[in-house]
Amino acid sequence: MEQLPAQRPLTVVQLPDGQHVYADPAALPAQQMTGPQVVHIHQAPPDRTVQRIALGSGVGAGTVAAGVYFGPLLVGVLTAIAANLAMLAFMVLILGWGVVTVVRAVNAPRPGRRGRK
Repeated sequence: MEQLPAQRPLTVVQLPDGQHVYADPAALPAQQMTGPQVVHIHQAPPDRTVQRIALGSGVGAGTVAAGVYFGPLLVGVLTAIAANLAMLAFMVLILGWGVVTVVRAVNAPRPGRRGRK
């Protein structure tokens, strides 16, 4: 066993096609470096962004999956509630306008009728 070379730890390496693999960087062919590659988190699809943030902060995969699944459902439910409240507010506005109009019409002074003294 002493004849074996010291084992090098595998690291995550990004291949030219964009894939990430576990490999020994010394065993890969040399690449020309064009400069540091910066990948912004907001350039990822929305579900990947949530996963990257959550997994980076130490949250488990089940929590990430629940967030990815229930996040859009929560947005849909809140949108439906907001639409219902907007419709209710519109109906209250119309009913209030109708009541005010009727009260003004009933209390309007009529010609030939005298008001209270």
